[in-house]
Amino acid sequence: MDPRLERWHHYTQERNPDLLDDLLAQDCVFISPVVHTPQEGQAISKLYLTGAMQVFNDSFCYTKEIVTPDHIVLEFECEMDGIMINGIDMMTFNEEDKITEFKVMVRPLKAVNMLHGRMKAMLEKLAS
Repeated sequence: MDPRLERWHHYTQERNPDLLDDLLAQDCVFISPVVHTPQEGQAISKLYLTGAMQVFNDSFCYTKEIVTPDHIVLEFECEMDGIMINGIDMMTFNEEDKITEFKVMVRPLKAVNMLHGRMKAMLEKLAS
């Protein structure tokens, strides 16, 4: 298994935010499906990823993986409140194998709307 992918899966299993310090580049950009502007920097990217891992429940799982030298694309599924969420995490890596861009895309619209509300509440909780 690709070591970058192995480290990412370790993070998603442990759900330990401290593991993100070794995964994310200082200049990492997080692109959210519910925020119209890219979130720039390791700290804000870490906040969003930490929030997402707390919002998603134990049904969250990756179903497909595409790995290239510079990118990893992971398709995921999760069932929440009777809604089947389907999405992808797209990661771009630098020469040090750190994530420089993390883009999330989610469908269907009902899932996007639900996640928007839950992420807003979680980010407010984490920021306080």
